Amino acid sequence: MTDYRNFIDGHFVSPGETPAIDVVNPATGEIFASVPAASEADAIRAVQAAARAQKVWGRLPAIKRGDALRRLADAVERRSETIGEALARESGKSIADATAETIYAAILMRYHAEWARRIEGEVIESDMPDETLMLKRTPIGVVACLIPFNFPIYTLVRKIAPALIAGNAVVVRPSNNTPTSAFVFAEAMEEAVLPAGLVNIMTMTHDVAGTLCTRPEVGMITLTGSVAAGRTVLEYCKANIAKPSLELGGKTPVIVEPDADLDAVARLVLAAKTAHCGQVCTSVERLYVHETVHDTLLDKLRAAFSSRRFGDRSKDPDLMGPLANAVARSRIHAMVERATAEGAKVEAGGVIPQGDGFFYPPTLLSNCRQDMEIVREEVFGPVLAVIPYGNFDEALTMASDHQYGLASVVFSENYRKVMKAANEIEAGELYVNRFPADPYQGYHAGWKRSGLGGDDGKHGMLEFTQTRLVILKH
Repeated sequence: MTDYRNFIDGHFVSPGETPAIDVVNPATGEIFASVPAASEADAIRAVQAAARAQKVWGRLPAIKRGDALRRLADAVERRSETIGEALARESGKSIADATAETIYAAILMRYHAEWARRIEGEVIESDMPDETLMLKRTPIGVVACLIPFNFPIYTLVRKIAPALIAGNAVVVRPSNNTPTSAFVFAEAMEEAVLPAGLVNIMTMTHDVAGTLCTRPEVGMITLTGSVAAGRTVLEYCKANIAKPSLELGGKTPVIVEPDADLDAVARLVLAAKTAHCGQVCTSVERLYVHETVHDTLLDKLRAAFSSRRFGDRSKDPDLMGPLANAVARSRIHAMVERATAEGAKVEAGGVIPQGDGFFYPPTLLSNCRQDMEIVREEVFGPVLAVIPYGNFDEALTMASDHQYGLASVVFSENYRKVMKAANEIEAGELYVNRFPADPYQGYHAGWKRSGLGGDDGKHGMLEFTQTRLVILKH
């Protein structure tokens, strides 16, 4: 096995006495690596190193910080195949998809490097003569970055790149399901010669994560994860009144109007629902279909879902891959069983397959109702609930009648209905005649229980700043 080590204060450090964390290939169920669990002393050391590095980093001209991000992007791109290989083993993605994720992360770093000359403050008129008000944007300090398993490299960069360009230092906790790619990523930081302590990467238990996040040096905690994890982070934030940035659960509704291209909808729904086995925050989970086209689209979806094959993507990259672990599969299958007990009909899938790995087939459920658990709670797997509706207002009401508000989708050629959805739907994103893809120049921010703050674009970068008002008498 490869010798993975935590990256603290610019160095890979020897593991201490804490137990190792086993990493499992979800396509085979086999342990392929062990990574060291950081101790509380490691976490404290990393935060202190970050605090020291930030004092120097934050004083650099932003253009110098941008130059360092570009060096890191170049180093990551040169290692994209190596990082991709690690990412594929730990996540069940194909080598091509994992490598593409790494290259996309490098592109994202270059995008954030461009903010170097665009971090702006404000000059505000004073009520007093001979006085000027200046609002400056400044770094927060040390940011704790908690990374999910589904896009472990892209999300890591999605958080550290804006944090760094804004003048912060970071301590990163990758998911214990997918940590190996983060350690290979750390090798690129060595090559890019980033200041020691600026970026620290460590795997750890939940208890040590609590120690990390409640250190007085930590001024911000950013998480992509579940609502339960978000509540835990909010508890951490209480210790120092740290700033939270949370991208949490989603339950993307899709409204399909009678004028939609049903063949295209069926093709796109299948692709969106089975990408990374449905383990995407913005993956379609609720399909509201106008009653006049419901049966026709259901037939198309049944055929599409039934024909979609799944398996080990290292052998055939065209297959749909596995879920993250056995716990996720058991949870999802239990939700499907409860849905059928409530009256849903399984049109495709809905069974745990024999064999190795944590696979679950694309599962299509009809005869669903708004009050069912399968419609109310996030599945985070390849399961789709279909619900008919009578008119657009009814569909819009059901789409917004939910605890989550991350992304939403409308398929229609009627611009009046599209604009009605754009003005009224209760979600942070609306995609029209396409599925979510999180353009990095936009702003990915959920409503309701889908989060606080957001990622991407100008507004995502500004999340990593705080303001200082200067009142200048002259």
